[in-house]
Amino acid sequence: MEQIPLAVIVGPTGSGKTALSVRLAKAFGGEIVSADSMQIYKQMQIATAKPTLEEMEGVPHHLIGFQDCSEPFSVADYVDMAGKAVREIYEKGKLPFLVGGTGLYVSSLVNNVSFNEIISEPALRAELQKRLKLEGGQKLLEELREFDPETAAALHPNNGNRIVRAIEVYRLTGVSMSEHQRLSRQKPSPYKPCMIGLSAKNRQVLYDRINLRVDLMLKAGLLEEAKEVLSRPGTKTAFQAIGYKELKGYFDGSCTLEEAVETIKRETRRYAKRQLTWFRRDERIHWLFLDELEEDCLFKAARRIIKKELCG
Repeated sequence: MEQIPLAVIVGPTGSGKTALSVRLAKAFGGEIVSADSMQIYKQMQIATAKPTLEEMEGVPHHLIGFQDCSEPFSVADYVDMAGKAVREIYEKGKLPFLVGGTGLYVSSLVNNVSFNEIISEPALRAELQKRLKLEGGQKLLEELREFDPETAAALHPNNGNRIVRAIEVYRLTGVSMSEHQRLSRQKPSPYKPCMIGLSAKNRQVLYDRINLRVDLMLKAGLLEEAKEVLSRPGTKTAFQAIGYKELKGYFDGSCTLEEAVETIKRETRRYAKRQLTWFRRDERIHWLFLDELEEDCLFKAARRIIKKELCG
């Protein structure tokens, strides 16, 4: 089976994936497929750090801003849509780039994880959703951790739907979601991935970038966007995105703006730490460090890796 060459750029939020991937895509004549679970939504722009048209620099981007945030969207949906986008890019004679920080999206696509074979039971799903509403995501996440610590480590208490799905899979099959994923990886992947990760040796460098980005988001209109998104009916997804739920307290009068902003920064730093924990488990990733290489050297190093692994 012919494998599709796939350049993969991953890393924590604020590490510069967008800028590097655009530059690389221009160098290789490629197109970008987003692997970000929040950038798929139409109404969520600033908080999800969607690349602007200026930042895209004419490079086609796929799977950004196509889903209404009141509609459900699963990992299986993502794997199906991203797989089709990657194949279409390849069939045009261009190099597909998979870019993002949602580790579950990246690993599920690259490793050819099959979700369609895992059954679902509406009654059990409804029962778990009811528990989620009554008991909260943290309680269900602790339950999940007892039999599937690997999946639990990758999820935030606000990822309610994914926590519910992971518990449902185990209750129906007796096998954890992480084990299902391992078993499905025994099937050959249609992709030949070259994986590059961005990080910083000194964690404070990354945290400073995150803090600055939050400040820039506020200047760009995050308050207005959050108020508008949170006012929409049926937008539970907004509460999974860092930058909205933290501002709800400010809108409700339960905290000051300064306190809400500091919470956004803290939660974003924690999210970056979880992202790094996830990606570090993948030994295929070539790590490049922001505090060791300036921008041009970073680009040249990434270009050299891609040339060697995909174009050699």
